[in-house]
This record gives sequence, structure tokens and C-alpha cells, in this order.
Amino acid sequence: MAEERHDTGQCSGVGGAVERVFLLLGKRWNGVILASLMSGPGRFAELRRAVNGISERMLSDRLAELGEAGLVSREVDAGPPLRVSYRLTPAGEALRPALQELGDWAERFLGASEQGGCPSVGQPRAVDEQAV
Repeated sequence: MAEERHDTGQCSGVGGAVERVFLLLGKRWNGVILASLMSGPGRFAELRRAVNGISERMLSDRLAELGEAGLVSREVDAGPPLRVSYRLTPAGEALRPALQELGDWAERFLGASEQGGCPSVGQPRAVDEQAV
């Protein structure tokens, strides 16, 4: 039987799937928008308030992008008044365990800054070796 050989450079590189995930979820706001929708559907104004610092245009662009990726659906209630809400699709909902794990990791290793509990990434915390 012939011995199987692998290109070690290829095996040590980042996988294509992981790269695709971070091309989408690594964009500013996308993860926070998805996390905001984890508690249930939301209207545009509610999401705008939940995602601190995002402009209306950027929120609109990101929701459209997440919709194209199949993670968020846009639902229109013709009213009157006209109401638009956004909710996670089954694919978006499937991200719940991963986002929860990332949040738990951030709490453990990034800590909170003095500014509203946001992660402090400027200076890494010392890691407690027993906790690891």
C-alpha cells in the first residue's frame, strides 16, 4: 500500500471554512447584530439601539449582508402601519452555541473594561494557569 503524503504547508494553514466564517462574522457589527437577534425578532429601531455606535446606513447594509448569507430574514407586516422586523433563520439560530462559547471565552480571557463592560483588548490580562 502506498504511503499517503501531505503538503505540511497546506495542513498548517487556516481552513477554508474558518476563513469564510471570519470573512462574514469578523466584519464589524455582524456578530453583535446576530447576538442581538438571539433573544428574538427585532425591528430596525430596536436593533439600532441595541448595537451601540452603529449608523442607520451601516445597520441596513449589515442586515442585507446577513440576509444574503442566509442568517437573517426580513419580514414585512404591511400594516398599517408598515412594520419591518428581522429574525434569525435556522442557519442563524445554529450559531447560538458558537456565539455563546465566544462570549464565555471573552468573559474569561478578555475581561471587561471600565467603559460599560466592553471587552478590553488593548492590554491582555494575565492568564491564571490553573484556570486553563
